[in-house]
Amino acid sequence: MKKLFAEFFGTYWLVFGGCGSALFAAGIPNLGIGFAGVSLAFGLTVLTMAYAVGHISGGHFNPAVSFGLWAGGRFSAKDLLPYILSQCAGAIAAAGTLLFIWSGKTGNVIDNTKAGAFASNGYDKFSPEGYSMISCFAAEFVLTMFFLLIILGATDKFANGKFAGVAIGLGLTLIHLISIPITNTSVNPARSLSQAVFVQGEPMGQVWLFWVAPILGAIVAGLIYKNLMQKTDNE
Repeated sequence: MKKLFAEFFGTYWLVFGGCGSALFAAGIPNLGIGFAGVSLAFGLTVLTMAYAVGHISGGHFNPAVSFGLWAGGRFSAKDLLPYILSQCAGAIAAAGTLLFIWSGKTGNVIDNTKAGAFASNGYDKFSPEGYSMISCFAAEFVLTMFFLLIILGATDKFANGKFAGVAIGLGLTLIHLISIPITNTSVNPARSLSQAVFVQGEPMGQVWLFWVAPILGAIVAGLIYKNLMQKTDNE
């Protein structure tokens, strides 16, 4: 249960900090933090929670990460479902908190006909810059694959584990710098689901892509690292 609580609160912080920065701080005229600020916020949420609770649960905070670590031989299949449920619960709880705060300002109403409504992810007309479903799928697949390669490498027993959280947090920052204009950046099915639950409409109908592409990318990364890159004690 301690591991599941760690995943719940870690994923809560990721969604609250990352999506919260997009909702509250990104668009303020002349003072807003913009894409770069939101990217850094997502990276900082993972970095801070990696050190806060990573030693308890492994610091996944993302169903795709759990699948990737499983494919890489670092995580038990029997723990996949409990971890994913905890991550989704934490993400949805954070999104609910964000909605409660965000709705306290007059005029803040979710318009689920617009791209990026309530920090949601999307493709085609729900992509921030109108990227196609295929382009968005490719971006989410490739970026999640590299995210898992970073995680697997940084947490390898032969690596300097003290700096793993920094590498992973900066990796997620870079991913957001690349892909916010494409999909509003997911690489995390729980993060996508949490916002779509409150947006509904077409963004909810598109959330499948933000489960399938990241999980496939993560599994491919796990297999690549395990079979092509993993050092052994004899090497």
